[in-house]
Amino acid sequence: MKKLLLFTTMLLGFTSIANAQEISENALGLRLGSNDGFGSEISYQRKLTSDNRLELDLGWRSSSNIGATKLTGLYQWVWNIDQGFNWYAGIGAGLGSWNSDENGVKDSGTFVYAAGAIGIEYNFDIPLQLSLDLRPEFGGNGYYENNYGSDIALGLRYKF
Repeated sequence: MKKLLLFTTMLLGFTSIANAQEISENALGLRLGSNDGFGSEISYQRKLTSDNRLELDLGWRSSSNIGATKLTGLYQWVWNIDQGFNWYAGIGAGLGSWNSDENGVKDSGTFVYAAGAIGIEYNFDIPLQLSLDLRPEFGGNGYYENNYGSDIALGLRYKF
C-alpha cells in the first residue's frame, strides 16, 4: 500500500509541475562527491533553453601512485518544484585518462563512459545555487574494475 501511495503521489506531482522556472544563464562552481577519487570537480552549467541546460564537469585525482583526469558533459532537463527549487535529470558522456606507478610498474590509459544524472537544486535570491545529485556512470575498457561507477555529490555554484 505504501508503494502504491508513493507511486501515485510521484505521478501526480510529475504531471502537475509547471514548466515556468528560472535557469541561470551560467553557473560556475564545485561539485563535491565521492566517485573513486574523482570527488572534486569544477562544474559549469550553461542555459540552452528555458528548461534545458548543458553541464560540464572536470574532475581530477592525484596521489602518490595514481593520477587521473576526466571530463563529463551532460544534457539536462530542469523542472520547477517551487520558486527557486527545481529537480533535474540528464544524460551524457565523458572521457578520461589515468596513469599509475605501483610497485615500480608503470601503466596508463584512456577511457570513455556514458553518464546519467538526477538531482535537486535550490537557487537562492543571491547568485548562489546549491544542488544534490546522483550520477551513475557506465564505462568500457579501462573504466574502473567493473565498468560502473556512481557518486552522490553536493554542488555549490555562482550564478551569472
